[in-house]
Amino acid sequence: MIYTKTGDGGTTSLVGGSRVNKDDVRVEAYGTVDELNSHIGLLAEMFRPQEGGYYDELKAVQHNLFTLQTLLATEDEAIYRRLPQLAEEEVEILERQIDTISDLLPKLHNFVIAGGNITGAQCHVARTICRRAERCVVTLSRQCHVDDVLLRYLNRLSDYLFVLGRRAVVADGKQEDLYIN
Repeated sequence: MIYTKTGDGGTTSLVGGSRVNKDDVRVEAYGTVDELNSHIGLLAEMFRPQEGGYYDELKAVQHNLFTLQTLLATEDEAIYRRLPQLAEEEVEILERQIDTISDLLPKLHNFVIAGGNITGAQCHVARTICRRAERCVVTLSRQCHVDDVLLRYLNRLSDYLFVLGRRAVVADGKQEDLYIN
């Protein structure tokens, strides 16, 4: 059964069973990461016709985000230590992917306006949600310990989504929309 009715009063359970309000800063943080994960799922499907490459990278990101969400949803330190952790290597993987994609792009001298094609626009939607998730996790980190790797991962992921959006437009033969004042 999908419904439990336990959340009808405005509370939800964290990993480990403690209950908090649904607008708790921890719930906001992992909920925003969940929203990001859904948008990345949509983005992955946009890259599916050329399976491999970016599709596979995005699916790996989704798995990492589930790990990140679970860690954010866990306040009990003993349970937290037993959970799968997000490895520093995942940040390094994103950095290598950013470098690889960046090498395929023209140098930037202006801000990029989101768009260019549907896939590029979706990359920017995911990027801005990623930035919001990062802000939510920073807010949470002021109230409790948050492993630094979680913030570094979200920060690099937004950079990855930025260059991926540019790549989607350029690879499609479209012109990037640049902000020129």
